[in-house]
Amino acid sequence: MRLNVIDQSPIREGGTASEAIHESVKLAQITEKLGYKRYWVAEHHASQGLACSAPEILISAIAGSTQKIRVGSGGIMLLHYSPMKVAEQFQTLQILYQNRIDLGLGRAIGGHQKIASRLSFDRELIPLESYETMICELLDYFKETKSNLASRNEIVVQPVTEIFPAVWMLGSSNESAFVAAKYGLSFCFAEFLNPLSGAEILKIYRENFKPSVFNVEPQVAVALSALCADSQSSAERIASSRYCWQFRKGKIPSIDDAEKFQYSDAEIDYVNYLKTVDVLGSADDVGQKLRARAERYAVDEFFLLTTTYNFADRIRSYELIAEEFQLSNAVINEHLI
Repeated sequence: MRLNVIDQSPIREGGTASEAIHESVKLAQITEKLGYKRYWVAEHHASQGLACSAPEILISAIAGSTQKIRVGSGGIMLLHYSPMKVAEQFQTLQILYQNRIDLGLGRAIGGHQKIASRLSFDRELIPLESYETMICELLDYFKETKSNLASRNEIVVQPVTEIFPAVWMLGSSNESAFVAAKYGLSFCFAEFLNPLSGAEILKIYRENFKPSVFNVEPQVAVALSALCADSQSSAERIASSRYCWQFRKGKIPSIDDAEKFQYSDAEIDYVNYLKTVDVLGSADDVGQKLRARAERYAVDEFFLLTTTYNFADRIRSYELIAEEFQLSNAVINEHLI
């Protein structure tokens, strides 16, 4: 099983965005040594609790601080940006970091509409219907790089590279799966956004997949919420910060503050629901749940999203899961081959 990290750079109560960004770089270094294969950073804007607003810059910092782990976006909110500029950025990253770059794309706007309009040069929201057109333009730049030809407007996107970044679609809907399939892109299903529909959505992707210069056959991964601790009760206590944050917003609250939070009956029901769908528990519990997910989805690659108040708890979670799946042994074996 291939295990990866997806990171939103959470900001703890009493902490700063600067600390969160530096912790992302440190966590990438740690998880690389543990044997994780990919490290993706998210894109969110004007969030009090998440510091990851410029993934292309954070990718460069992380790739420059690591050696082998693939680094990417999970994902770039393409509706905000020029496809040509995104192609230029990621081809530059690909050259700088020796073909270790993943370009993960998202259909969402990464914040509410007021923020989205501020990100647009003309302050007008680009309709979601334009997304597929923008995808086509972006992919055309990469295809032309592959063949070393000028684009439709006799524009060559520089820097030209022989190998373009791996292009993924990160999504939680039928529409995202269909677009990824139509253009032959890899697809990462965001279970942490839609825990119940994964099998159906992945079926849509596989059944509609068309081979392309990006992939000859479907390539699938699943991104999910995961937290591992020494016991189920410890994991649930650590996770209480994230559950409280779902309702309190702001920065990630401490465990003590989360345990004092006054939930409504409906909120208690929702937290109990999250406990059933999250990959949460001891190493053995998490191992069983991930293996069950692998069977359910017919996949062998997962991205783990772990949000905690204490950075040490986040590190420990990734350590325990790496031990459960013997990821470090896989790293040693790679060096021996």
